Amino acid sequence: MKPPTLRPIVVLGMLGTTLDSGKGARRWKRWRPTVSLCQHEDLLVGRLDLLHARRSTRLAETVIEDIADVSPETKVVPHIVEMDDPWDFEEVYGVLHEFAAGYPFETEREDYLVHITTGTHVAQICNFLLTEARYFPGRLIQTSPPRSTGDGAGTFSIIDLDLSRYGRLAARFEREHTDAVASLKGGIETRNAPFNRLIERIEYVAARTTDPLLLTGPTGAGKSRLAGRIYRLRRHRRMVKGELVEVNCATLRGDGAMSALFGHRKGAFTGAASDRAGLLRSADGGMLFLDEIGELGLDEQAMLLRAIEEKRFLPLGADAEVQSDFQLIAGTNRDLGACVQRGEFREDLLSRINLWTFELPALRDRPEDIEPNLEYELERFAVDRGQRVRFSSEARQQFLRFATGGDARWLGNFRDLGAAVTRMATLAPGGRISAEVVAEEVQRLARSWDHGGDQDAIELAGVVGPQRLKEIDLFDRAQLATVIRVCRESRTMAEAGRRLFAASRARRTSVNDSDRIRKYLARFDLSWDEAGRPE
Repeated sequence: MKPPTLRPIVVLGMLGTTLDSGKGARRWKRWRPTVSLCQHEDLLVGRLDLLHARRSTRLAETVIEDIADVSPETKVVPHIVEMDDPWDFEEVYGVLHEFAAGYPFETEREDYLVHITTGTHVAQICNFLLTEARYFPGRLIQTSPPRSTGDGAGTFSIIDLDLSRYGRLAARFEREHTDAVASLKGGIETRNAPFNRLIERIEYVAARTTDPLLLTGPTGAGKSRLAGRIYRLRRHRRMVKGELVEVNCATLRGDGAMSALFGHRKGAFTGAASDRAGLLRSADGGMLFLDEIGELGLDEQAMLLRAIEEKRFLPLGADAEVQSDFQLIAGTNRDLGACVQRGEFREDLLSRINLWTFELPALRDRPEDIEPNLEYELERFAVDRGQRVRFSSEARQQFLRFATGGDARWLGNFRDLGAAVTRMATLAPGGRISAEVVAEEVQRLARSWDHGGDQDAIELAGVVGPQRLKEIDLFDRAQLATVIRVCRESRTMAEAGRRLFAASRARRTSVNDSDRIRKYLARFDLSWDEAGRPE
C-alpha cells in the first residue's frame, strides 16, 4: 500500500534485537523487518530514525550499513534509548513519550510512519498509544515477511489497531481524554449534564479533524474562550503549529474589512501607504477564529469561501494570489439559516462551515454551573490583580440564591458574571465580599436587566427611580441622561449651564443658565442636589 503523499517519508522504528539480527553473508537470506522497510519500490523512505539500546550498537551499525546498500537515498539516524525492563509498560511508555516530546516534528514538510513490527509487544502497544494520541503525529506501518525464503522484502501495510484489547492502557488513554475535556472547560468542574455532553463531543471532534467548526450561542456564552481552548488542545496534539489569530467580524466594515482579512498592496486605495499581509496570511499554518462571522459582507464571504476551499485568495490591489493553509473556527450569535433566507449570508459558505456546529447554552440555562464559575472568576481576579478575595459565608449564599433564582436573567451571560465578580471583589473591604456588597451588586444587575443593559437607562433609574423611568419617553431619556452626566461632571450649576447652553447663550442678551437647568430638572421632579454636585 503506497502512502498518498508527495512529501518525504520519515519512519520511526525500534531496532529488533532478534528479527533484525544476522551475521555474514547468510544474513541476507533472512527477512529483517528494519532493512525490508527500505527495500520496497513503492515506499521510498527518506529518513529512518532508528531507536536502540546502547548494548545493541553493533547490530544497529550492521543494519545501517545494509540499508545503505539497498537504499542509498535513505538517511538513517540512530537514537540511543535505554530501558531497564522492555516489558515494563510504565517504563517503556515513559521513555517513548519523552522521546516523542523532544522530537522536532515538521508535519508541514514530512510525513511520519511509526514502525510497530519490531520491539517487544509492550513497545508496539506503547507506540500505538502515542500515535493515536498524536504525540507521534503520523500513521502506523507494519511489515510482514515474504511467503517463502528469498521472495524479497515481504509486504507492508499502513494500519489501525483496536485499542479495546488493551484495557489497562486504554484507561491511561481515557485519562488523557478526561484531561482534554477538562482543558476545554478551563478546569471548571461544570455540573450541567447537557453542557458536559456537548464538551465531550467537541473534544472528540476537535481532536480528530481539522475541518471548520461553527460555535453558536448568545453573546457572552464563552465562544471566544472555547475557541482558544480548542486551539491549545490541537496544538498539544500537534495538529496545528502556527498561531491563533482572532478577529471580531463586527468591527470590520467596507474596504477596511477586505484589507484586514485578505491584506492589500501599497496604493490599493487611498491611505494604503504600504503592503499589509492580512489576518488570513497571519493564520497560515495556524488557526483563524472569526467571531460574529454573520456580520461579514457578502463580498468578504465570497472571498472567504474560496480561501477555505482552495487555500488561496487575492489581496486588494494584487496581481497574484497568495496562499494560506489555516484551520477555521467561526462563531456567531445569529441564526445563519435565517440570514441565508434574507439574502444576508451566502448559502454555500454556510454549507462549508456548518459541517460541525455546536450551540453553547446561555448561562441562565446552566444554573448549577454558576457556583463553579464563580470560583473560577475569583481565581481569575486573583491572578489579574494579585489579590485574593473571598466571600463571607452569608454573602456567598446570598449571591448564589440570587444568581440561580428566577429573577436572574444573565443577559450578558458570562460577561455579566465576570463583571459582577470584578466589581464585588474590587469593593470588598479587607479582601472579604460582604453581604452589603452583594446586595448593592444584586440591585445593579437587576436594574441593568430591567433596561436590557442600556447604561443610560441604568443610570437614570438610579436617579429618578425605576417606576418614574417607565413613564419617560425614549426621546426624553436620551436628553435627560446627557443633562445629568454634564451636571455630575460639573462643580456648580452655573458651570453645567455654560456647557449645556454654550451655543444658544451667545445669542442671548441676558443669561441665567442655572435657572434654565433648575426648571428643566423640575420637569422630572429632580433638584440639583439629586442630579449633580451641590453648590
